[in-house]
Amino acid sequence: MKPKIYIDGKEGTTGLQIYERLGARDDIELLLIDEDKRKDALERQKFLNAADIVFLCLPDAAAREAVALIENDATRVIDASTAHRTDPDWDYGFAELSAAHRAAIAASKRVANPGCHASGFIASVYPLIAHEIVSADFAFTCSSLTGYSGGGKKLIAEYEDEGRDPRHESHRIYGLNLQHKHLPEMQAVCGLTAPPVFVPILGDFYKGMATTVMLPGFAAARIHEALSGHYEGQALVSVAPLGGDEPVIYASTLAGRDSLRLIVTGNEEQAIVTVLFDNLGKGASGAAVQNMNIMLGLDQTTGLNV
Repeated sequence: MKPKIYIDGKEGTTGLQIYERLGARDDIELLLIDEDKRKDALERQKFLNAADIVFLCLPDAAAREAVALIENDATRVIDASTAHRTDPDWDYGFAELSAAHRAAIAASKRVANPGCHASGFIASVYPLIAHEIVSADFAFTCSSLTGYSGGGKKLIAEYEDEGRDPRHESHRIYGLNLQHKHLPEMQAVCGLTAPPVFVPILGDFYKGMATTVMLPGFAAARIHEALSGHYEGQALVSVAPLGGDEPVIYASTLAGRDSLRLIVTGNEEQAIVTVLFDNLGKGASGAAVQNMNIMLGLDQTTGLNV
């Protein structure tokens, strides 16, 4: 019998992207709620409890409400919201971090899908902490350039409107209070003693991401060796040769892909790690589908563009 999959919030950007990755597959059964009943709590509850795996593509409060509607102990959940990413009762859905993370996802009934900016930061920093290259009390700084699709339908419309603010042609720095919603998971997952100084930047391009962590006082070759060893053999995460694939880095390089690539550059005295991925791919929907595949015991890349 094919596993039954339900996407609660299919109409949003993340939900639509998950649906695109699953719609053509014949190894699962997608449960589709009637459009006129998608906000009906009782109808949603039926679908939530009928599914083997549920994707929650909802605002935080609505995601918590959806979990409360699930009474079937067999229903497994992948939450794409921020609601459960630091909840100890949920498993963090970044399989490449360690064998323990992958095993936890495979057996889990509750998986919190990582945030996009957080994915870039954690991909760089977690291995460096785990292998004791950098200490947990290091003063990390990070900038993250993203395409505007990560902001959802409203921001997409704002950027694609013919009468848009002409300033949108330049990058927009936001999160100026240094309290971005992804900071708690960055700190918690990496085991940091303090959150990083983090600044997100919005670019005038649809999708793609470049998250850069600055590492003064560390030789680039040492950082590269540690990251290359940590991610050796991974299907969806790779490390470029030291110095990068080319002399410059374009944030949209992996747009349309579900993989992630780390690029280490610098010299003997300082280094930076830039992580390239699609904010809707490994930064959201692609990661969610990868987690579903792992939970179902399938090849993790099934239905993904690597």
